[in-house]
Amino acid sequence: MQRKIALMVVVPAALFLSACSSNPSKQDIGTVTGAVVGGVVGSSLTYGSTAGTVAGAVAGGYVGRVVGRDLERKK
Repeated sequence: MQRKIALMVVVPAALFLSACSSNPSKQDIGTVTGAVVGGVVGSSLTYGSTAGTVAGAVAGGYVGRVVGRDLERKK
C-alpha cells in the first residue's frame, strides 16, 4: 500500500518537474494536478483498489485538463 502511494506521488512529480524546463501551460498543470488528486480520491473510495486508483486518475486528469483549458482561454 505504501509503495502505491509513493509511486502515485513520485511519478507525477517527476513528470511535472521534467516539464519545468519550459513553462507548463495551465492545461498541463490542471491535468497533472487532477490526475494526482483523482488517483488519491479513487484509491480512498475503493479501499486501495488498483482499478479505482487508475479510474480516479484518468477522470481527474480529464477534468483537470478541461478546467486548465478554460483558464487558458480566459487570459
